[in-house]
Amino acid sequence: MERRWRIAGIDFEHFHMGDNLRMAQEHPAVDIVGICDDSREKMEWGIKNFSIPEERIYSDFKVCMEQAKPDIVILCPATGRHAEAIEEIAPYGTHIIMEKPFASSLAEADRMIAAMGDKHRLAINWPLAWHPSHITAKRLIDEGTVGEVIEVHYYDGNRGPLWHVADKEETTSEQVAAAKPHSWFYKAELGGGSLLDYLGYGTTLGTWFHNGKAPIDVTAMMHVPTGLEVDEHSVTVARYEHALSKFETRWGTFSDPWTNQPQPKCGFVVVGTEGTIANYDYQSSINVQNRGKPEGFEVTVDIIEPPFQNPVQYVIHCIENDLPIEGPLSPTISRIGQQIVDTAFQSAKEGRCLALIE
Repeated sequence: MERRWRIAGIDFEHFHMGDNLRMAQEHPAVDIVGICDDSREKMEWGIKNFSIPEERIYSDFKVCMEQAKPDIVILCPATGRHAEAIEEIAPYGTHIIMEKPFASSLAEADRMIAAMGDKHRLAINWPLAWHPSHITAKRLIDEGTVGEVIEVHYYDGNRGPLWHVADKEETTSEQVAAAKPHSWFYKAELGGGSLLDYLGYGTTLGTWFHNGKAPIDVTAMMHVPTGLEVDEHSVTVARYEHALSKFETRWGTFSDPWTNQPQPKCGFVVVGTEGTIANYDYQSSINVQNRGKPEGFEVTVDIIEPPFQNPVQYVIHCIENDLPIEGPLSPTISRIGQQIVDTAFQSAKEGRCLALIE
């Protein structure tokens, strides 16, 4: 008989919990055995949409872990609480899917890795890692289509984190204005801001495209609008031995990329020694240039099959087959991404170029 996997969702600070629970619900071998947050209100959407029975709803993570006994826990806390959340859950001996970003600092990321040890898997879920456009780009890179990667150009974000909730359901300008003063997304102490929210996407997938190479130094700037504690726009330049790469984050794009791609388009442009790839978010094709076709040509994105469509499928696949977590979800690649984020944040604060933080 096929094994059933018990999954619990703990901490509903990040609205991506709804997306991840839907992936769990749709997996044929998964049972959602519990959801937990100290605020019932934050869980209401999930309770309703996934028909969670009352006996599987918790307000105390300890009670949830002891009674629900999950095999895998999905965590979606505020960025500034990632290390604390891992240290709370890891002693129960479960595998963990932590929603992006990795952490609010490299030191916290290292605490997370240490807390998990070697027996159980830690996956950092970057939703962009599941986009067929980016998976296809990586396949072409690995096949040598554009030679050695020397530059990664990244621009990404959305209208702002409060303009939508789970499943990308839109909110109103009135709701956004009312929520801003209270949302952790806009609290510096909790890891708010576009840089900490979105830069890790670019630097982690960028590291993946660079085949694990790390930069030498980093220069960054960010714009904090009047009246806010955190930035809504940042630009980071990373210097590698072979070239420069640029990573830009934006809360306040003209439109959300999942409805209408703004200009600049959200996603990546990868430059190699023998060609280029433009792989944007949510696109059905990517554009490639190479020596044979410098005018460029379209490549339809790959059809992604299970178990490589989402983090729940993938983590279960790795556990069942005794495989390590690889690619952008791996702590190894994500840690390099976090090094760049940490260095960028400090560079922006100090207003100068800094060597990559170790």
